[in-house]
Amino acid sequence: MATLRQLEYLVTVVDTGSFTRAAERLHVTQPALSHQIRALETALGGALLERLPRSVRLTPMGRAVLPHARAALAEAVRLHSAARRSTGLDEGELEVAVIYSVSLGILPPVLRAWRRRHPGVRIRLREYPHTDDLQAAMAAGRADLAVGPAPVGWEGPVQELGTEEFAIVLPADDPLAASPTGTLALAELAGHAWVHYSPENGLADLLDRVCAQAGFHPQAAVRAEQTSAALLLGASLGPALVPANIIPPSFDGAALRADPPIRRVLTAYTRTRPDHLTGAFTDLLARQARVAPPHLPASGPSTGRSPAP
Repeated sequence: MATLRQLEYLVTVVDTGSFTRAAERLHVTQPALSHQIRALETALGGALLERLPRSVRLTPMGRAVLPHARAALAEAVRLHSAARRSTGLDEGELEVAVIYSVSLGILPPVLRAWRRRHPGVRIRLREYPHTDDLQAAMAAGRADLAVGPAPVGWEGPVQELGTEEFAIVLPADDPLAASPTGTLALAELAGHAWVHYSPENGLADLLDRVCAQAGFHPQAAVRAEQTSAALLLGASLGPALVPANIIPPSFDGAALRADPPIRRVLTAYTRTRPDHLTGAFTDLLARQARVAPPHLPASGPSTGRSPAP
């Protein structure tokens, strides 16, 4: 059976690109390193690395094994951290995986409150552009907790945090920004060139889908990778679709509610039952996360709901 030491040796060889550099980093002799890699290959039933004159290359089996090796090592680190937490030590590191918009919107006030309560616990953020990337990273063991839209087919604990609403951002001098109700139907923007998102950002799928429901395909004036960039560009180019909770009260552009509203449920989820510290962070999220900000215009009666990924 593979050992954590052998998996660490495999990952280090891959990361450094050679047995020599890996042995130096691991503070072992090269023959000892080679012996452990051969033992791992014997245990798994095939070659993991192809030795080249000046480097190494993963075999097909090696490429299949490597993500699991990384996840096992990350889980071992968290195992030791969880053990320390269970003794009541208020220190260590909590790894939180989020999508881009969450790190801009609901997370900052939660992190401020957390810092005041648990100054000895470091928070390490891992940001992902798409909900699929977030869920895959969480499944691979790269974080203690994920925060984002509800995961599909997730078997671990999931806690709902609230419903996030999206706003349409326009330049302040756009005639459509003067809506007396503070709302705007997407169909009225069919002829506009949008501040769209890059295909890697999950909000690109959302924008395409809700516009299709409104009867048109959004043409892109520019594509942004980051949600924050879409917000700023929307104020000068517009229109843009952004989570309402990332819009500051002093925003220079106009922010209107979509009619019908565009919303999605945000959740926090883990692979297994959360330990005390992870559970405490999740509880704080549920209590203090500002999912929908109060400074947007009040919306009228809802005429529907557009779910987001």
